[in-house]
Amino acid sequence: MKIEIWSDIACPFCYIGERHLELALESFDHRDDVEIVPRAFELDPGAAPGEHRPMADALAAKFGTSSAQVTAMQRGIADKAHAVGLEFDTSTASVTNTFDAHRLVHLARESGRDRELLAALMRGYFAHGLRAGDHDALVEVATQVGLDEARVRAVLAGTEYTEDVRADESRARALGISGVPFFLIDDTYALSGAQPVAAFRSALDEVWAKQHPIQHLGTDTADGVCTDDSCALPEPSAHR
Repeated sequence: MKIEIWSDIACPFCYIGERHLELALESFDHRDDVEIVPRAFELDPGAAPGEHRPMADALAAKFGTSSAQVTAMQRGIADKAHAVGLEFDTSTASVTNTFDAHRLVHLARESGRDRELLAALMRGYFAHGLRAGDHDALVEVATQVGLDEARVRAVLAGTEYTEDVRADESRARALGISGVPFFLIDDTYALSGAQPVAAFRSALDEVWAKQHPIQHLGTDTADGVCTDDSCALPEPSAHR
């Protein structure tokens, strides 16, 4: 089973939604047969690279509300994050361009560390004030999950993986994805938003059952079967 997840480092519900999926997978018997592939999505692609604006002020301007209202909203999101064991403190968070961070996730995929890096970036952003557009900050997080510093700096200094990020975004548009997180299972089944753990678990079970139906073998006879109130013995064979 393949689950592709479109998300942005700067999306709180992506942070929470991915945690919900992780919790659902913990009790899923076939979790070792599930491949999860992060896909890039930029919530603010027009943000100036390297520019960092205080989150409360930037979101207030974007949505036409006050910084106080944004702060109150963030407290509600924090409660949801804390409920599933996630760190969450956006008091020092800033809004910035996340394109280079997405490029690094594609770099990390080559060594199987893409999910680990994405999780570290989200945790840093939502809990520790990570400046997600700052190259030195990105290098620090990337090296903490095992990426080579020189390689990371070379990628950030150039344009590698630009086409990979753009391909993710182009596919998102083709699928009609307008918000994240967005979960696509085997190119067929979709879930949008930070769905409850139970919803993810139900989806996993349903998709697995559809793709691995039970095949009944043997004869159609009900003989030799016990129910709550009786047991039916097989009829003696005429050729015995």
